[in-house]
Amino acid sequence: MLKNTKQAIIIGGSHAAAQLSISLRQERWEGEILVVSDDSQFPYHRPPLSKDYLSGDTSAEQLFIRPASVYRDKQIEFLLNTRVEKIDRINKSVTLSNGEARQYDKLALCTGARTRQLAIPGVALNGVHYLRDLTDAEAIKQAIQSNGKAVIIGGGYIGLETAALLRKIGIDVCVLEAMGRVLQRVTAEEVSAFYHRVHTEEGVEIKTGVFATEIVGNDCVEGVVCSNGEQIDANLVIIGVGVIPNTELAEGIGLDVDDGVIVNEFAQTSDEHIVASGDCAAHLNLIYGRRIRLESVPNAIEQSKTAAASMCDREKVYNALPWFWSNQYDLRLQIAGLNQGFDRVVFRGDVESSRSFVAWYLKQGSIVAADCVNRPAEFILAKKLISSEKQLPIADLANDSIDAKTLLLALA
Repeated sequence: MLKNTKQAIIIGGSHAAAQLSISLRQERWEGEILVVSDDSQFPYHRPPLSKDYLSGDTSAEQLFIRPASVYRDKQIEFLLNTRVEKIDRINKSVTLSNGEARQYDKLALCTGARTRQLAIPGVALNGVHYLRDLTDAEAIKQAIQSNGKAVIIGGGYIGLETAALLRKIGIDVCVLEAMGRVLQRVTAEEVSAFYHRVHTEEGVEIKTGVFATEIVGNDCVEGVVCSNGEQIDANLVIIGVGVIPNTELAEGIGLDVDDGVIVNEFAQTSDEHIVASGDCAAHLNLIYGRRIRLESVPNAIEQSKTAAASMCDREKVYNALPWFWSNQYDLRLQIAGLNQGFDRVVFRGDVESSRSFVAWYLKQGSIVAADCVNRPAEFILAKKLISSEKQLPIADLANDSIDAKTLLLALA
């Protein structure tokens, strides 16, 4: 039996929404909690969609963040297949796609992001897919053919992870990247070259500096025409050209928005009764001293804990170091921090011929980020270095003969 009738409404069915609903109970929210999601499923892990789910190593049931019984036991109500059409800040109510109106005392925007659409002829052909949610992944699984030929448009992490998975199950793969190198927006040139090399070794064809101008076929896709005039045969096309934060609801009610719903270090928007967290939120990061929007599970989890505290009128500063990961083949990439603005890169290990190394990103002599490939100990070291703002001699960080545990002890 709930102890009061206060209503908290969470919009979205993302990882952030799942965490926020549970965190509200942990923060001792005693009123009602309603999660409104236009998805047909309870919140699930999305990173495996481009990896183990496509390969069949993970089932849909294994993707769920928590079983439905957990939400039921904590008296968290879910409205699936339902959208919030309108928010009324004056009367503190939302209008749902089923026509129902619900009052709220506190509102959370966990609306996530959507795939950026490619506007070229042929994108509506059968066999052309985006990969963002479980429905997309299931459609790709159904479309995969043995001895098939796939073209992936976009050489970012999603594109390369998908390429690795398709190669694993025997599909011929060609990756098209419009920029001069894969992962150009997020890594150093040497790291891009590393991934280009590994994918080539695994049998993936990578074409950089070209973009798709048309997808051709009759009813089903038959090929992709490139900007250099070349046509590549394909019976499967996967488009991965980034995402756009879902900020329309926030914009519609006059909240501050700039590449995401703007929130402070407490996940609060410009309305004291509304918080935002996850992929849709642009927060003030105290470590880097600027506003950033992160598309990552760790961010969704930690920021939602902060948002839940704010909804319960408690202050919990969100000050976590950004980190990410990507799995491709036998490569476990762990990224600590943000490398934007770096002016020097120092390597530990052989980036040119091995499959294990660290790229330390420095700005004015201080480490701001690290790419750790099959280097879990150095990943821990990197997080400690960046979070503590402590320094170690660059020569020691680059010296692979000095054990990472020894370097960690030097920080103590």
